[in-house]
Amino acid sequence: MSTPPVSTGRPRTDSVRDPRSEWMLILLSAASGAADAFAFICVGQVFAGVMTGNLVLLGASAAGSTEAGVAQRVATALVSYGCGVACGAWMSERLRWRLSLMLLAEVALLASGAVVWGLGPVTSDGGRLGLLVIFTLAMGIQGRIRATPTNYFTGTLTSLVGRLALRAAREGDRWVAGRLLAVVAGAAGTASMVRVWPDGAAAVAAALAAGALLAEVAPRRLSRR
Repeated sequence: MSTPPVSTGRPRTDSVRDPRSEWMLILLSAASGAADAFAFICVGQVFAGVMTGNLVLLGASAAGSTEAGVAQRVATALVSYGCGVACGAWMSERLRWRLSLMLLAEVALLASGAVVWGLGPVTSDGGRLGLLVIFTLAMGIQGRIRATPTNYFTGTLTSLVGRLALRAAREGDRWVAGRLLAVVAGAAGTASMVRVWPDGAAAVAAALAAGALLAEVAPRRLSRR
């Protein structure tokens, strides 16, 4: 008698990988880099998706080695990210078309943050905390969209470099390298936007996530025609 498969709490579409899925992961990785750069540069030296970095900042803040208010922002990011992960986990198990709906939820959050930022200067501590909540919720949901990580990359980099060092590169490693480069490109895009058009800085992450949603939805719609 065969043993039934154990649920991992992830969308089950990860077993099917094609170039469309890989491009979606690259766009999500770029969105993650853009969101982290926006949170760090514009919200106040915290990350929207890299919770390991936020834990380090929390420790540094406890020792008095960061500016005032960082501990509050880090705590807010950690709680909000956890809520996003919980929401994403529920969606991945309970909803039909879960992948598309999770992407749609992320895009809606990032777009709302971009609108709030673009409408006028958000200078109050409360306003910046609100933006941080929006972006970290979105990154928490993104963390559950695929089993392949698109908003934390230490393990990805470690595995890739290890395989290259052992000359055991895999066929898909070019996509892995692409995701790493996408993080850098997304962060660079946001940083450049901060310089040339500050009001549009938050829109970079939203646009990239929308591209990932389009990559997921458009081929399905075309196949029905």
